[in-house]
Amino acid sequence: MTGIIPLKKEENMTSFLAVKRVRGIVGEKKCGHTGTLDPMATGVLPVALGGATRFIELLPTHKKAYKATFRLGLVTDTLDIWGTVTEESGKTASYDDVLKVLPQFKGKIKQVPPMYSALKKDGVRLYELARQGVEVEREERECEIFELEVEKISENEFSLYTECSSGTYIRSLIYDIGEALGTGAVMTSLNRSFACGISESDCITLHELENYRDNNELEKVIIPVDKILSEYPKISVTKPQGVRFKNGGELLKQRIKGEVPLGLIRVYCENEFLGLGESLENSESLNVKRVYVER
Repeated sequence: MTGIIPLKKEENMTSFLAVKRVRGIVGEKKCGHTGTLDPMATGVLPVALGGATRFIELLPTHKKAYKATFRLGLVTDTLDIWGTVTEESGKTASYDDVLKVLPQFKGKIKQVPPMYSALKKDGVRLYELARQGVEVEREERECEIFELEVEKISENEFSLYTECSSGTYIRSLIYDIGEALGTGAVMTSLNRSFACGISESDCITLHELENYRDNNELEKVIIPVDKILSEYPKISVTKPQGVRFKNGGELLKQRIKGEVPLGLIRVYCENEFLGLGESLENSESLNVKRVYVER
């Protein structure tokens, strides 16, 4: 079984457990998610099955969307409401004050990843170190905020909507907003509403996935790999070229019918998806990036 399950992750569940549940429901041993969601977060968690797992790192992830809420006047060790309070200023800020600081967080910005994250330091997950009471220095990482909107919910609570690049930490963004306001801030909820070209409205819950399985209708909810990769341009090759590509052989660009753009390209032969090729500048060949196989 190969493809992508557009899962709507529930609250109080790790991404690892969500994948484990999917594996049990569909009966596919090879499963993997395309980007960790915090246990308390909800929303879009694409789960790759079978041969689709080989494409996880190549899925278009440059744009994601999140809805969150945050509270002013607090700081915690996890940067969210479920952590241990490290500062409690009791300060708040007006809606206008929040709007004034937002522009500095739009566009390309730099963030320090939180200690409670899945990033690794010397092969160890940061959250594992954090649970041991160990804090290590983290380098700033660049990310991009395409859209950023805030609305006031109550005196010191706000909702936030953002469209951002992969690698953006919403907890860190909220923490930095709190620092700019001089009040401190913690995230109180998080929902991922868009990722890998999938909207939350297109996702299904684990319970719904079970129903599709029980009705022998799993094929209705499994998204083909090449559809998820549809952001990349498409070319068609001849049968001999297709055989060479599937065996890992590069193809001469001048022998491919039509234009061969730079970057990653979906390669087809008679409407059959063969995999992803990569066209590099100053290269006469289309290299094989990843061959599509069912397993």
